[in-house]
Amino acid sequence: MADEKFKDEEAVDPKTLDEQAEEMGDATWGEVFRTCCVHSPQEWGMIFIGIVAVLFFLYFFLVGLDLLGNSAKVIGGCTAGALFGDQTNPVAGLMIGILATVLIQSSSSSTSIIVSLVGADSITVKAGIFMVMGANIGTSVTNTIVAMGHLGDGDELERAFAGATVHDMFNFLSVGILFPLEIISHYLYYLSLACVGGGDDTREGEGSKWTGPLKKIVGPLTKTIIVPNKSVPKDIAKGKTCDGYYPVNCTDGILDAKHCKKVGLITCDKKAGCPAFFQDGATRRQDEISGAVCFVLGLGILIICLIGLVTCLQKMLMGMSTRVIYKATNINGYLAILVGAGITIFVQSSSITTSALTPFVGMGALRLEQMFPLTLGANIGTTVTGLLASLVSDGTNALQVALCHLFFNISGIIIWYPVPFMRRIPLGLAVSLGKTTRVWRGFPIIYILMIFGIIPLLLLGLSSLFTQDSKGFTVLGSLLVVFIILVIIYIVYKWKRGGLKESIIEGFEARERKNQSIKALPDDMDYVKSEIVRLRDHTGLPEPIPEADKVEEDSA
Repeated sequence: MADEKFKDEEAVDPKTLDEQAEEMGDATWGEVFRTCCVHSPQEWGMIFIGIVAVLFFLYFFLVGLDLLGNSAKVIGGCTAGALFGDQTNPVAGLMIGILATVLIQSSSSSTSIIVSLVGADSITVKAGIFMVMGANIGTSVTNTIVAMGHLGDGDELERAFAGATVHDMFNFLSVGILFPLEIISHYLYYLSLACVGGGDDTREGEGSKWTGPLKKIVGPLTKTIIVPNKSVPKDIAKGKTCDGYYPVNCTDGILDAKHCKKVGLITCDKKAGCPAFFQDGATRRQDEISGAVCFVLGLGILIICLIGLVTCLQKMLMGMSTRVIYKATNINGYLAILVGAGITIFVQSSSITTSALTPFVGMGALRLEQMFPLTLGANIGTTVTGLLASLVSDGTNALQVALCHLFFNISGIIIWYPVPFMRRIPLGLAVSLGKTTRVWRGFPIIYILMIFGIIPLLLLGLSSLFTQDSKGFTVLGSLLVVFIILVIIYIVYKWKRGGLKESIIEGFEARERKNQSIKALPDDMDYVKSEIVRLRDHTGLPEPIPEADKVEEDSA
């Protein structure tokens, strides 16, 4: 019985909703208008309640995301700063960008740090270019984590994971082409250099920091919980040590921004005061523990609000035709890119934009084909933060790196979006990854750990062997590179020709069937018991004698 349930679930295809809509034909705008706007007074009342509930869960979903990002900055602030401080080769720069952005959960923050470091001549423009490429990849970890909130439903998980990883696929494919192109030709470097007038280092920093409207809405609440000290990664990257910030000291024990001059990873806000997790006399370990607690708290808020948001939207869309939903969300792709860019500039975070849209893909209200251009727009919008950061730096180096980030994303869009054939490559890869969750629901966890953790760390370690000015390390690194290439070739061959793919899928399917069987065992046992009772009633068989009664009869 459990096997049948699993087979029924496995038979669902991620394109089922799309195929149903195509078979029924496109809806008209008249149908969309009637579905949207023609309701009875009672229905309007329920719609109003639904909208209020959606806004409630959406607000706290964004609070959870902000709390998650702030906590990550506290946990990984010192490590990220140390990573940025290394003057590295291109591969190491790319991996540092990925790892640092994963640690602080924000490409906007990491690119701003990179831009500031370039402006301060701590790292070169060419090194900064490869770091912002890595930051582009690292930022997509957040919406991939959000997709895991749909683990309880196989259909939603498949669509949500595909919607989240289409961002990953675009970034990986863009880096796969533009990274070697930049190493060979330095086209981003020279293009940005031409835009800044050939490098006028006498330009004085002007302009000011801009705070997005969303930060003003969500910030007041999250600032009462935890406020990360954003200067820590920048200062450490310039040579300062993390231990130099500790112990935290507030004059006369008064907890406010004026009296607490020596602060660590957690700081006080000038307007909101000191947050709940700020502690006078705190050590680095205590601050990092506080960050970890807030990270778990933010993740909990995120998951609860995600479930509430999806439930409310499903109830509001219940009974609505798939044709109507798709017609209402079907806008021109290039307009969707502009919309994605506009939203991201507004919220100042591509992670928030893509993470907020992922649940809509999971529940089927937004197609993967529509999510893709919105994601591309988010990549464009997130470059604005770096551009703003460059305006307050002296010289043109910082502005040059910020422009490289913008040109990198524009180049990726030109390669992967306008031509339908090229567009289908990232979409197809995302759909394949979504289907993999059907084979094993634990796949997203392994994916996140491997793509955003283990592989970048291994490549960072490997690339460091070539920067030690030692022939021994260089030879060792070369041998390891050859060995890894041979292993990859062997795995690809076994995957395509040697049956590795089939054996792995069979193993995951067997594991999933076992899990489903264990999950369904109580229901199956109740069903068997009810059938035995029904059979006994039908045949007139006597009730079985309990073992204890049998023992008493034998002794008598």
